[in-house]
Amino acid sequence: MGTKQFSGSPAEADVTRADSLAREIFSDIANKWALLIIEALGERTLRFTELRGEVDGISHKMLTQNLRMLERNGLVERTVHPTVPPRVEYTLTEPGQALRVTIDGLCDWTHRYLGDIEDSRHRFEAGKP
Repeated sequence: MGTKQFSGSPAEADVTRADSLAREIFSDIANKWALLIIEALGERTLRFTELRGEVDGISHKMLTQNLRMLERNGLVERTVHPTVPPRVEYTLTEPGQALRVTIDGLCDWTHRYLGDIEDSRHRFEAGKP
């Protein structure tokens, strides 16, 4: 099933439809690597290697895939400088910065409730036979 082309106003986007562009966007940005990349870029420009150092545990392949997806969705801008070897930098676009506000809220929520979630997991596991 492909994604339906969206032709209405953003207010008319049906995020519950399986073939909706909004749902595809949710899928793209709601993964741990995309969230961490957006958070790492923050309000600064980083080179690929710097970004990889900021996102602990990400492989070269996953960073490349996620940066391409974020660029495709207009959240990250990729700038190639004509040097030898080429210098490539990444920065958040305006929509990327706006999404970062939401991600910051998610990070704040995670810090606030991390202990509660950990306690709940322990209780859940203890109840397992």
